[in-house]
Amino acid sequence: MVRGILTVGGWTMVSRLLGFARDILIAALLGAGPVADAFFVANRLPNLFRRLFGEGAFNAAFVPAFSAVMTAEGRPAAARFAGQAASVMAFWLFGLTVLAEIFMPQVLAVIAPGFSAIPAKFQLAVTLSRIAFPYMPLICLTALVSGVLNGLDRFAAAAAAPVLYNLATIAFMLGLSGVVPTAGHALALGVAVSGVLQLGMVAWAVRRAGVHIPLPRPRLTPQVRLLLRRMTPGLLGAGVTQLNLSVDVIIGSLLPPGTVSVLYYADRVNQLPLGTIGAAVGTALLPTLSRQVAGGAPRDAVVTLNRAIEYALLLTLPAALALMVCDVPIIAVLFGRGAFAPPAVLKSAEALAAYAAGLPAFVLVKVLVPAFFARGDTAAPVKIGTAAVVLNLVLNLLLMGPLQHLGPPIASTIAAWGNVAALGVILHRRGHFAADAVLRRRVVRMLAASGVMVGVLWAMQGSVYAALDTGGGHGLRWLGLVLLVGGGMAAYGIAGQVLGAFSVQEVARRLLRRRRPAPVQG
Repeated sequence: MVRGILTVGGWTMVSRLLGFARDILIAALLGAGPVADAFFVANRLPNLFRRLFGEGAFNAAFVPAFSAVMTAEGRPAAARFAGQAASVMAFWLFGLTVLAEIFMPQVLAVIAPGFSAIPAKFQLAVTLSRIAFPYMPLICLTALVSGVLNGLDRFAAAAAAPVLYNLATIAFMLGLSGVVPTAGHALALGVAVSGVLQLGMVAWAVRRAGVHIPLPRPRLTPQVRLLLRRMTPGLLGAGVTQLNLSVDVIIGSLLPPGTVSVLYYADRVNQLPLGTIGAAVGTALLPTLSRQVAGGAPRDAVVTLNRAIEYALLLTLPAALALMVCDVPIIAVLFGRGAFAPPAVLKSAEALAAYAAGLPAFVLVKVLVPAFFARGDTAAPVKIGTAAVVLNLVLNLLLMGPLQHLGPPIASTIAAWGNVAALGVILHRRGHFAADAVLRRRVVRMLAASGVMVGVLWAMQGSVYAALDTGGGHGLRWLGLVLLVGGGMAAYGIAGQVLGAFSVQEVARRLLRRRRPAPVQG
């Protein structure tokens, strides 16, 4: 599992860094204005479907089913099952795309109701959404093929595919911004094209793995029916974080212009550790738990879940505290240029600190939910997820007036911690999770090491503020931020090793341990 986490995490980190490069360009060209707001809403719609249907509910139901078929009947049977699922998925996804293109104004009236008060902005959002939405079926099919690769314990290509998304959007923004009406049009085109590139990449990787996925006529076979039954309730259980963020967009559209963009930039920074750590651990954990549960090893599954939580918190705890302490320098250095003015920098930094307070909870949701899915239980996560979404919406409505742009991130953070608490309690009551002595001991020591890091960051960040206040050049600002990040990482690494929060030697042993190849049947 450690190798899988590092493979997924490494490629996700590359993708996130390229995403930062893209967002820096967007901030410089569009700032927090109407075109930026329109594009972020247009981009949110297909990405919401991707995370719910592709990475979330579908992946959570498909990977255990694929692993079970492969274990019981061999690779050819598993490939046939994947083909049956792909044909059904493609049929209804492309049908949904046609409907969305026709009724896009009505869809946006729901997800961005505040835009209706500004007709030009609303129409631009409709246009950009129609350009970008074909990305949805392509990336959901990419998620299916990625699930096949993950079921085969091949994580690299699926984890690397999102890099193409960032490369395509950067290329289109740089190459077409002067040709199409706005940079938002260029970005939307890049989103759509990246779907083709990502699907092609993972399809090529599956071929290299020696698996041929046929595409028969769409039929609801018994296996596909079971897959859909398990997938349907998982829409909220696996995608609650994304639904909560979408609620933030809805509320943000009702707040002063630019709020959607301010929240987007804050969320992008928060997504770096969330996407890198949460996605990596969750992706690598589900196939492992599925095999252990199917193989009749429940105790091993509990141990695996403990180690997954440990690995997740190892980096999430210090990342959350660092983002809260250094919110202004991070946002100012990354985005504070061009059309992204200082007032927007300050608002985005405040939102980042509020999101970061919930970062450990956002990651733990991604770790705990697979423990339900591996046992074929999608009902409990969906009930808990529904309650979390309702709580988030209620808190948003209560906080949007007095707190303005801080209302949505604070609401999301509270809802995420409530989600984690409920998931953990249910798993514990069922005997599927109990924090072992190693986890309890190391979490306490991680917190102590993180405290040392916070002290170092407080002492160091004065130099970065000075560079910002004196109008230091971009090079000086970046140098200050790099030193700040490097100093924090070094402080945490040294303190963590000394205090026993983690062991570099133990991680190295797990990484270098040779894995016995799984028997291949069929």
